[in-house]
Order: sequence, then structure tokens, then C-alpha cells
Amino acid sequence: MKPIRTALAAVFAVIFTVMGASAEPVYTKGVVKNVNPEDGKVTIIHEELVELEMPAMTMVFRVADDAMFDRLEPGKEIKFTVERLNGKLTVTDLK
Repeated sequence: MKPIRTALAAVFAVIFTVMGASAEPVYTKGVVKNVNPEDGKVTIIHEELVELEMPAMTMVFRVADDAMFDRLEPGKEIKFTVERLNGKLTVTDLK
């Protein structure tokens, strides 16, 4: 019975590794409208957020890392990823 459990564990490990490796982040294009580092927020005019099934619009997002504010300025075109962290839409990466 132990060899069967070991084999199943190995199969599941491979499946989870392959699934995780293929899940690349989805970047969305946008233009920074307003930056508010004091509140940890940025306003972005963005294209459709496909992974969140959200149409193009202007929205305020939280920023995951304060260091991102060094790369954000009104009028700048960006590509970014968004995740729902603690119930808040948050910019998690910038290009």
C-alpha cells in the first residue's frame, strides 16, 4: 500500500508543478491618471481586466509595494497586474 501512496504523491506533485508553471500573470495596459502614495493608491485608466472579467474603465487601485510609486506618474503608459488582496484590488506588478 505504501508504494501506491508514494506513486500517487509523485503524480500529484508533477501535476501541481506543471499547473503552477503554466500560470503566467496577465498584464493589462493602462495610463496613470493620479498617484497618491500617502494613501497607497493609484488611479489608472485601464483596458479590460480579463482575469477579473471587468470592462475598461478608470479605477483606483491599492499598490502592493510602495517602491512602485517611484515608477508611477500621471500620464505614464504602463502594463500592470492586479490581484484581489484582502478584498481590495491591488496592483501587484508593473512593466
